[in-house]
Amino acid sequence: MTTRREFITLLGGTAAAWPLVAPAQHASKLPTIGFLGAATPFAWGPYTAAFVARMRELGWIEGRTVAIEYRWAEGRPDRYAEIAAEFVQRKVDVIVTSGTAAGAVKLATSAIPIVFAVAVEPLSSGLVTNLARPGGNLTGLSSQTGDLGGKRLDLLREVVPGFRRLAIMGNAGYSASMLEMGEVQAAARALGLEVVTLEVRRAEDFAPAFAGLRKRADALYISSESLIAANRVRIIILALAERMPTIYGERAHVESGGLMAYGANLPDLFRRSAEYVDKILRGAKPGDLPVEQPTKFDLVINLITAKALGLTVPPPLLALADEVIE
Repeated sequence: MTTRREFITLLGGTAAAWPLVAPAQHASKLPTIGFLGAATPFAWGPYTAAFVARMRELGWIEGRTVAIEYRWAEGRPDRYAEIAAEFVQRKVDVIVTSGTAAGAVKLATSAIPIVFAVAVEPLSSGLVTNLARPGGNLTGLSSQTGDLGGKRLDLLREVVPGFRRLAIMGNAGYSASMLEMGEVQAAARALGLEVVTLEVRRAEDFAPAFAGLRKRADALYISSESLIAANRVRIIILALAERMPTIYGERAHVESGGLMAYGANLPDLFRRSAEYVDKILRGAKPGDLPVEQPTKFDLVINLITAKALGLTVPPPLLALADEVIE
């Protein structure tokens, strides 16, 4: 018969995406990290695992030298303030999240250090006032998502024949997503593409946005943020039903059946965010730690999806890919 201890050990060894919180009797004696996942434990599994692994390398063992309180907003921005308030009430030592939620956390506290593991536009969205010296209680890593929009359009042009009409989808409730959409729209028009924008705010908005999309666009660009991440399977099913070639900013979408993705390696950003947390727990002030840029980028192509859509990916492009799913 499996004992309770064996069962807990099994969970810890097989599901890094579902890390265990330190036992309550030890939590008050340990430095505590409030980890606010903007999407779901499943969607953030690789990111959480990368963060915890790097913390371990730096000497912070969950349940022994540090406690981590995990909370999941599951793609619902209305949950951010509630979770942030809970972390403030618990007086955690540092809060780790993404740029999507960092703004809400910033409103909840000016005292607790906040590390955003990934943020689309930390300067333009007002998370920080200076990248070199953020000041205040926030710092972290930028994903440079908007800067990559033009490159993603070039990738679509290589794969989609007769590409003339582009649809751009983003979360209208997230300012950084709207900034990205605007930048991509400008890049598309510079290329002579017709553009249609699709704004979503909640999970129920995706099906209406995709309805009849094939009649209006030849390809779809989807901005990167937590609402999209939390609904990636739904999005992929809808895109395939419309036979719509789609490019994303995160490899997880392509691993789940999307066509292509190009963007910063997010597990690496979460891994590097652990280094910020390490410095803060050892006495550094977040406002003195510069916001850093990505150093690893991934191009991922799903040939199974390409074939299902009747598309041929040029061999030179396949040779450039970091991963080809076939």
